[in-house]
Amino acid sequence: MPEKIKFEQEYLFKTSMKVLNSMVTTPSGLSEWFADDVNIKDDLYTFYWNGSEEEARLISKKNNDHFKFQWIEDEEEDLETFVELKFKVDPMTKAVVLHLTSFAEPDELDEIQLYWESTIEELRRIIGA
Repeated sequence: MPEKIKFEQEYLFKTSMKVLNSMVTTPSGLSEWFADDVNIKDDLYTFYWNGSEEEARLISKKNNDHFKFQWIEDEEEDLETFVELKFKVDPMTKAVVLHLTSFAEPDELDEIQLYWESTIEELRRIIGA
């Protein structure tokens, strides 16, 4: 398997940190924009999409700061990959900046970046930001 490529993107949201934190870190919030459904048992998140499921392990989470997980498939292959959503308030505009870090295989990079773009746009639409 080829090495995965790290990519980062930033998005501005005109919303409160509390609202964004809830949408990014809770099963009910994640199931509104990221997956059809989300279940959590201990540090294991199960994401459901169109009849399929993917599992991820929570690596780190801090309210109003970040949410970081690793797909179990990558963990089993000893890859040092993860998905991280960090958020902070821009001191000038008071908007919340969502910083995404993720990884993709070279031949899927454009597709994964477009997926995140549309997924984040769905989050923005849902919270009206």
